[in-house]
Parts: sequence; structure tokens; C-alpha cells
Amino acid sequence: MAQIVIRNLKKEFGAFTAVRESSFTIEDGEFFMLLGPSGCGKTTTLRMIAGLELPTSGEILLDGEEISQLPPRERDIAFVFQMFALYPHMNVRKNISYPLVSQGMPRAQVKAKVAEVAQILGIEDILDRPVGGLSGGDRQRVALGRAIVREPKAFMMDEPLGALDAEFREHMADELRALHDRMGATTVYVTHDQLEAMQMGDKIVVMNNAVVEQFGTPQEIYDKPATMFVASFIGSPSMNFVNFHGQLGPNASELDMLGGRFSVPQSREPFEGDMAFGVRPEHVTLSDAAGFRGEVLATEYLGTTQIVTLQTAGGEVKARIPSSQPAKPGESVGLSFDPKTVTLFDRQSGRALKSELNESVLHG
Repeated sequence: MAQIVIRNLKKEFGAFTAVRESSFTIEDGEFFMLLGPSGCGKTTTLRMIAGLELPTSGEILLDGEEISQLPPRERDIAFVFQMFALYPHMNVRKNISYPLVSQGMPRAQVKAKVAEVAQILGIEDILDRPVGGLSGGDRQRVALGRAIVREPKAFMMDEPLGALDAEFREHMADELRALHDRMGATTVYVTHDQLEAMQMGDKIVVMNNAVVEQFGTPQEIYDKPATMFVASFIGSPSMNFVNFHGQLGPNASELDMLGGRFSVPQSREPFEGDMAFGVRPEHVTLSDAAGFRGEVLATEYLGTTQIVTLQTAGGEVKARIPSSQPAKPGESVGLSFDPKTVTLFDRQSGRALKSELNESVLHG
């Protein structure tokens, strides 16, 4: 399979910039996620890697070879589309075998490879059926079969589960990840679904407004967000932001916020100005002894846990706490935070301030 290196990749459509100076590396055998909202540039990035779009500038290296200007047929990359893109006049067997037949592979070899792929995907019983009458899940398996049958260096997948209903998407996501693990193939997968990205990906690039906001493992991106956008896009509910104007000294491990003093991860850069105190809902504790107060606005029962929404002096805060802990709308409660789970942000730029918690994932 293959390592893919992206260097300063840019794509312009006239005056519109779809991708702006993106750089990251996809290691050999990784399941790599391109994640972001609609229009952020993730699909354009995927199409440039596959050769369906040519970059305005920058480099794409596949196994060390610069391929950014090569046509798709010379890249040895397979593409799986969201809407399957099957040939309706062919049955399942002919759809899967088409890439091999078009390459002139001997008939006996084609038959053997199609049988092997059908067994991997569990579709031996539908090989001679027309694709028009298949379920969405079976159509997706056929599309995957057509991609993997020729054993390319890498797979590009553009929201391949997007047309499936929610319950079946989760099942197919598990199947797709298991298939990847068996094959060890380099896979680049586009999605706007952060749960899908966190569930399936080895590494994630989070994009927004044509730029890469952060690149890392799912745990790094969740625990150590590089920007307020990443912090708000990842997680359900998303990270809380308590807004205030303050000052952070060099190597400080405490700060004054809204009349209270709070422990925070030791800073690696001084800062003064409009800040956001970021903390995940599961790291907020309700405690009568805490000096930072909030009024309970609403509770949402989730079985063993509940989401409690509180109004504080710095904005709304959500806490994920045990359902057994009482929280009634209208009452005032104290909030405390584990300092090792806090990220501080510059509200003007949206970037995370460097600290002992996140310095390994923040560069520059």
C-alpha cells in the first residue's frame, strides 16, 4: 500500500479558494479521516489526491512519487462515491469485475479474484443479481468490491455511508473498519459526521473554511483541541466556553476569572485579552462548596447520566453528571473543573493558548 504526503496544497476555482495551503501526511495502512462541515474543502482535497481535480499549487506524493499532475488512471487509486456509481445495466459480478476486464486480465484470473472479493464482503449469493434491485447496504458492498478487486495502492471514499439510514450506517461503519483492518490498505475517508470520524479513524484532519484546523489522533483532537472551532465541532454536547477578559502570566497555573481564582494547566505563553475557558461537559462537577455559581436552566435525562444546562456569568455551561444527582431548574449550584481538562483560548483568533496539556499538538 502507500504513504501519501500533502504539501502546501491549494485549489482555486476562479476567485474562490476551496483549499488553502494544506499540509499533512497519511501513513501507509492508516484509516485517515477528512472531517468538517459542508463546503470546508474536504471533498476537494480528496478529489485532488485521486486526480479528479488538479491542484492550483502544492504537491501530492504517493509512495514518494509526485503525482499532483498525473491523470487518475496513472495513480493506482480507487475511488468509492457516496451514491455508489454502479453500472445499472450490469449485474453484481460484472460490476465488480469491470476494472479487471478493462485492464485485459485473463478470464480465469478475473473469476478467481471476484470470488475472493465476494467472500470477503459476504455477497457470494447476489453475484448474478442485477444491481437495480439491491438494498442500499448491498449496493455499497458492490461498490466497495469494485474498488478493492484490483488491489490499488490507496482507497479514496467520499461519504460512502451517507445514503444509508442511521442504524445501518453504524453497522456498515463497523464492517468497513473491519474490512480495512483485514486488508491493511491506506484509506482516506471524507465525512461531516464527527462520531463516524472518531469511531473509525486512526488519524483525523479537521477542516473549516478551506484550511486545516487540526491534524491528529481522535483522542488528541478531543482532549487537546487546537482551535475553538475544533472544540465546538467535536463532541456531543460540544465543549463549554466561559468567556471573560483576563491575563495569563508565563508558566502560570492559576488565573483570575469572573471574580474567582481557578487552577489551569501550566501556561507556555503569556496572554492578556478576551479569553475563553474551555471544558468538556463530562469534566464539569456540581458542588455546593464551589465558588463559581450557575443557575440550572434545564436537565436532559439520558439514562444513567443527565445533561444539565446552567447559566453562568460567562455564558451557558453544560454538565454531564449522574442522573442520581439532583439538579432542579431555577436552583443555584456551584461548578468546579478538573484543571487538567481545561483549555484556554484567545477569543479573537480562536486558537488555543499553549500549555503543558496541549503543547505537543500545537505547532508554531
